[in-house]
Amino acid sequence: MAEMREQANTESTGGTAPARERRKGSLERLAALVSSRNETLVYYSILAGIRPYETHPETADALRRFCQSLVDYAATAHFQLYRYIADGRERRRAVLEIAEEVYPRIAASTDAILDFNDRYDPAVLDERRLARLEEDLSHLGEVLADRIQMEDRIIAALGGQVR
Repeated sequence: MAEMREQANTESTGGTAPARERRKGSLERLAALVSSRNETLVYYSILAGIRPYETHPETADALRRFCQSLVDYAATAHFQLYRYIADGRERRRAVLEIAEEVYPRIAASTDAILDFNDRYDPAVLDERRLARLEEDLSHLGEVLADRIQMEDRIIAALGGQVR
């Protein structure tokens, strides 16, 4: 009984130091994910804004920056959030249930991100690839929008604010 009162008191005063540290770590992981995601969306917008796509240094540079940011974003999401959950460090049932529900779709979006990156390596950029870039970029935009919605569900369950 005394243990239950202590636990209730601890929960009402903000939790134990380890719990506060875990929450702080969660919020830091979420901030890294959202920052990486926002950077990727900026580079996406820059690339989408330079149509028509031509074998020009500006196109190659924008594509290179976008692809690098895209891969960084996928890696940040994996190592900062999903791996944390998969390694069993997250204990809240609501978070685990949402993660289990959306993870297969997030994994599929990661595959689409890596496929896009492999296809549009600026070192082998040619007219044939550029002819497909607008369509592929549009498709990737849809994939990213879906992924962001799924990530936001996990973030909300973690109690984080999306910025």
